[in-house]
Amino acid sequence: MTARKPQPLKLDLEYLRQVLVELLEIPSPSGRTDHIQQYVGERLSALGISSTLTRRGALSACLPGPRSTGADRAIVVHTDTIGGMVKRLKENGRLEINPIGTHSARFAEGAHVRIFTDDLDRVVTGQVLPLKASGHRYNEAVDLQGVGWELVEVRVDEPVHDEAGLRALGIDAGDFVALLPNPSITPSGYVKSRHLDDKAGVAAVLTAFKAMVDAGVTPAVTAHLLVTVTEEIGHGASHGLDPDVAEIVSVDAAVVAPGQQSRENAATLAMGDGVGPFDYHLTRNLAAIAREHGVDLVRDVFDYYRSDAASAVEAGAHARVALLGFGVDATHGHERTHLDGLHQLAQLLCLYLQSPLVFPEWDAEPEGDLADFPSLAVQPAHEEGPREGPIGVE
Repeated sequence: MTARKPQPLKLDLEYLRQVLVELLEIPSPSGRTDHIQQYVGERLSALGISSTLTRRGALSACLPGPRSTGADRAIVVHTDTIGGMVKRLKENGRLEINPIGTHSARFAEGAHVRIFTDDLDRVVTGQVLPLKASGHRYNEAVDLQGVGWELVEVRVDEPVHDEAGLRALGIDAGDFVALLPNPSITPSGYVKSRHLDDKAGVAAVLTAFKAMVDAGVTPAVTAHLLVTVTEEIGHGASHGLDPDVAEIVSVDAAVVAPGQQSRENAATLAMGDGVGPFDYHLTRNLAAIAREHGVDLVRDVFDYYRSDAASAVEAGAHARVALLGFGVDATHGHERTHLDGLHQLAQLLCLYLQSPLVFPEWDAEPEGDLADFPSLAVQPAHEEGPREGPIGVE
């Protein structure tokens, strides 16, 4: 491979579509993710990229780059999704469930599910229903029932009518309940499915790495890929990051809703979320890369949101962090995105991987002298040093 000036790369869009659908079809609620991690590892292996797995199930891989800078970068995505867990076997032969991850029972109502028992050869299916599910029985009371996990139950697709019948199927408390995605891609390019968060992000990242390999392009610095499995329950990238990583870019769903700037057909640069602002320098560097190369990128700020980046920082990662996203309408519900947005995201990732770190020399070490910090170009201050009165005020 030979290094070259950053430039747009040819994306294998059929690969993107295929990988996306295959990822969506693999159930992976947080806590039960071995299958999907194996799939991602096999996809990486097919690209000639080796990977390792941590004890907790996070997958790590990298595209080697020159070692002259002494610092690396990391792209972080997650394969785990929201879902449910059996809380109780009910006397009527149905299941009470608790949510895995943060999502409303409103959007679970009607979902087809797969219940994973300890018997790997047995597949039990069912459907989430409100307690008052029959209009012919409850009439207007159906519309008056509230929303909550205590107000729904799983109807199992087997002839069972009591707790004993459920136990005979091998079902018990603690079994995982996966909401089936029902993915589809419309002729106009919309992707409709549960769990686009973050499987669409994983597909975009794999497509970007494939484009780098296919083009024979060496990244500007070694680019690590960390695929986490507990983002939806708040742990995320709390472990598994290489200590040489100076920049972390988390890739996740961007919120398309009233009051937000994110769009389904564009990439999103998050400037801040529910945890706080992202790194000033890294976010603006990503925006500059997008402007220079004509990537359709919008900026946004999210209120009720956290990502793998938050977990990494809270665990002590000594790195700049940013968040790139793909616009998703109805996040953690009946989700929808667009292939155009995934294309823009994958291309921006290719360009970023070819670009140097924000501060290559400074970030080569975990710390340095204050006088050497090269931030004056973006946050002007007097170079003369301390003086009477606030810096920048005449």
